[in-house]
Amino acid sequence: MELSPGRVLALDLGQRRIGLALSDPLGISAQGLPTLQRQRFGEDMAALAALAQQHQVKLWLIGLPRHMSGEEGRQAQAARRFGAALTRHTGVPVQFWDERLTTVEAQRVLTEAGASLSTRQRAIDRLSAVVLLQSYLDAQRQSGGNLEEP
Repeated sequence: MELSPGRVLALDLGQRRIGLALSDPLGISAQGLPTLQRQRFGEDMAALAALAQQHQVKLWLIGLPRHMSGEEGRQAQAARRFGAALTRHTGVPVQFWDERLTTVEAQRVLTEAGASLSTRQRAIDRLSAVVLLQSYLDAQRQSGGNLEEP
């Protein structure tokens, strides 16, 4: 999917929280945003729609949880349903991106930085979204903007 310059907002979906990361307008770097504490579905959609409008988001990037074999399970199906609802609610297209090992990488970064357990627990969702988005942005640049959805 080739994109014009604009912001990409990545979501690392969890049952209680949604980690968020935002690209710069040129799609070069990812910055973490405050984690969204999940409420009811409609409230989550409204909060995400407000973020999309505030930051002029042109694409949602949603982490697609796959098994290590590459197969999709129930969590991947739930992510796809959430993405479809998000597009219906906001009018902003969704792309899914393989999120295998993003949490592992985020944990590694926090541990190497010497973060305490409580700090790691508070930061993991946001950092996972940053890792997810940065991997997407890097792959997009390397492919010349012609990425295939997983």
